[in-house]
Amino acid sequence: MTRTTHPRRLPAVLLLALALAVLLNVAAGGGGSAGPEEFGGSTAARAAAEAPPPAATSPKAESDTAGAPGAPEAARPDPPERLRIDRVGLDAPVVPTGVDEDGAAEVPDDPARAGWYRFGPAPGAERGSAVLLGHVDSRTGELGALVALYEVRAGDEVTVERRHGTPARFEVSARRVVPKDDLPKETFARAGPHVLTLITCAPPYDPGRGGYQNNVIVTAVPVSRD
Repeated sequence: MTRTTHPRRLPAVLLLALALAVLLNVAAGGGGSAGPEEFGGSTAARAAAEAPPPAATSPKAESDTAGAPGAPEAARPDPPERLRIDRVGLDAPVVPTGVDEDGAAEVPDDPARAGWYRFGPAPGAERGSAVLLGHVDSRTGELGALVALYEVRAGDEVTVERRHGTPARFEVSARRVVPKDDLPKETFARAGPHVLTLITCAPPYDPGRGGYQNNVIVTAVPVSRD
């Protein structure tokens, strides 16, 4: 997903809708990003963006020491097992992932699943960015579960069910589109305020350059637990 190669593109109707969103965003002074209209800028979102970067920001470098034999392990929440955003109909199982052979964050082959980047924080941790990511579609043209991220808006409730204990609950604070090879340094941060980061692919689609050229990144901040 940070680097994805799919020979199939999103359906033409959806691409047309995305292109219209881009034009509207540009007309409103929102820039030329290809994908859903961007929003954000809450205090919590700004705090996350200003968080100190981890010692190594690339997934590959982070995985080299995570879980190393003899390394001290801080207490961490139970692994995530399901991601839900009810308003947009997102309901996807979550599986742990690591890095692929190219050193990029690994994405589940099944577009119906989301992957939890297990070398970073888990949802519900005290600090850092917990990353869940997934394909926007499949090689057969089937839409992925995380295509619903195109429709989220500020204030949407996000629930992450965990293996044991109570679910971790978040509220969407920002959504933006960035080039797939230029993820913000805080995306995989292990320090700073805790946030949930959701990622999927976005147009344009260029098979000659490896597929989708952008990523949709949704940031959600923790909400008080009952």
